[in-house]
Amino acid sequence: MGAEFVQFSLTPILIGMFAAMACALPGNFLILRRQALIGDAISHVVLPGIVVAFLITGTVTTWPMLLGAAGAALLAVVLIEAVRRLGRIEPGAAMGVVFTSLFAAGVLLLEQSDTSSVHLDVEHALMGNLEQLIWLRADGWGSLLDPEALAHLPPELPRMAVVAAIIGLLTLVFWRPLKLASFDEGFARALGLPVTLIGLGLVTAAAAAAVAAFDAVGSIIVIAMFICPPAAARLMTNRLGKQVAWSMLFACISAIAGYVLAGYGPLWIGAASSVSAAGMVAVVSGVILALACLFGPARSRVGVAAGG
Repeated sequence: MGAEFVQFSLTPILIGMFAAMACALPGNFLILRRQALIGDAISHVVLPGIVVAFLITGTVTTWPMLLGAAGAALLAVVLIEAVRRLGRIEPGAAMGVVFTSLFAAGVLLLEQSDTSSVHLDVEHALMGNLEQLIWLRADGWGSLLDPEALAHLPPELPRMAVVAAIIGLLTLVFWRPLKLASFDEGFARALGLPVTLIGLGLVTAAAAAAVAAFDAVGSIIVIAMFICPPAAARLMTNRLGKQVAWSMLFACISAIAGYVLAGYGPLWIGAASSVSAAGMVAVVSGVILALACLFGPARSRVGVAAGG
């Protein structure tokens, strides 16, 4: 039983946890800055950039994906400003038009492109391939200490672990500027903090998390993790440090429970097959948010300034 779990379940669960935490961590500050939908926007924008990067390079690797996503993000900024100025509409409407159009363009590119050499299609873009990220060379918990077995880990695992660790480290290093800029931008400017640069860095971290997670877990989990765990955590406490800790806990619970319920939940109720792990992870995160809305101890104080 232990060997089977390590082979088929351990790595998908860990990848899901790291992806969820990497997205939820910047999501805390995006929510406090009332920019929660930027995570949604990023997940839409990265798709056409990643597809174009694949068409140019023929591979789905980290750096081409990051560069493609960065190019798509830059294009999105230019298009939003053009639509806003030419159409004389408010920025939110311009963002909605551009982001949905770019996502649709990415879907069309996927459908019309030859992606048979890699696992990259519309279904993969939406739901990822979490269930397939298994560790066949493992023969039990002892494989965690076996260099030969570790060399055959799914590459998504170390990639997501490194990205999550970097985002966590940067959050610790820039904790005070992030907190000040998120809660009182005017005061942060008065102190001489580069508020615009801090905001750009936050969005960049969110984009890096989204791109790194995209190949493994798809856009559904990315969107859900940017919003649901941080929003639920905000309803649990009025202290920022505790909010971040709650969001990490909710992200991990969503990943673990979602994966387990996707594989075994249908069997428990007599269904013949499992369901999408990505979809179930997002559903669990939504359920956690709903429960926090009903029973969270800080739900009546949301909007009040929080401490550190």
